[in-house]
Amino acid sequence: MVSDWPKADPSTWNRAQRVIDHLKLYPIYPDQPPPQFAPTDKIPFMPAWSQHRYILVFAAVPLLLHQAWVSLTGWPVSKVAAIIFYYTAYKLIAVREVRLLRGLIYEHGVLDGAVARDGIPNTGTWKIIGELEKTTGFRMVLAVLLTYDPKVSPLDALSDTSTWTPFFLKLCLYGVTLDFFFYTYHRACHEIPGLWKYHRTHHLAKHPTAVHSGFADDEQEILEILIVPFLTYMTLRAVGLPLGFYEWWICFEYLTWAEVWGHCGLRVHGIVPSPISAVLGLLDMELALEDHDLHHRKGWKKSFNYGKQTRVWDRLFGSCTSRLEASKDNVDYGKLVPMPLS
Repeated sequence: MVSDWPKADPSTWNRAQRVIDHLKLYPIYPDQPPPQFAPTDKIPFMPAWSQHRYILVFAAVPLLLHQAWVSLTGWPVSKVAAIIFYYTAYKLIAVREVRLLRGLIYEHGVLDGAVARDGIPNTGTWKIIGELEKTTGFRMVLAVLLTYDPKVSPLDALSDTSTWTPFFLKLCLYGVTLDFFFYTYHRACHEIPGLWKYHRTHHLAKHPTAVHSGFADDEQEILEILIVPFLTYMTLRAVGLPLGFYEWWICFEYLTWAEVWGHCGLRVHGIVPSPISAVLGLLDMELALEDHDLHHRKGWKKSFNYGKQTRVWDRLFGSCTSRLEASKDNVDYGKLVPMPLS
């Protein structure tokens, strides 16, 4: 995982490295280490409301722009235009999340702070840029082809109050359902020898950062980008809770938040947000930021904490491990670190 390309002459950079530098997509700046804390120092707390606020505010911006176009021009947004527009919005929101998390890292440090976080590897810049493009592009193609109706604007969907309760239920179930399929494939990749080769590249990062969610081989990308969300969509549809396009867009924003946030290594205690987070907490089935970090740091072929949205399936199948810096007696719940909007 050699990562010294940012120190090289920029004239030697490839196009992916130039894009990363142009977008300031460094999760931690080269040669600017974040503040360091001892593992026993109290860890601050990120409240769920601030995560919901971040996700919903930025999920709403493209919907408002979409509606403004329809209202002002009277023209519907075609399927091709919707793919391009929501793909672009999806990508910009993800880049913004990386940047905002970087700002928090320089205030509050990283987990296991005595060890430097992995940088963007010299040979992996194309993987990371490619994953950003493929995740945002293919997921939007999938959602548009399966669910988008140009005749239904965001306001049309919102004004139908009969859909509000079903959507709340879908949002409650989406993370748990998606995590079942993610957990199944993820644990299989770790424990079935013939499948490990498709996942091992992702685990070269032992102290990952926000951009390492996209550091993976093609087989893993196909599963995470397309197959797991598709199976989730089909499962909800099968039980009578089909996702509309705008509902799926919001679910995707919650999914992407967890993917980026879960790899960032930020030294705060927070739970992957969900409408049922409180219920999951009572059952000790909520997923904390440190959980997936420990999966990378201490796991290899045999690991634990396989879920990435919840710990429902880890708890049911006995694959949880104890938290270290985010243990209950080491969290300062009075020191809040809200997720900023800017």
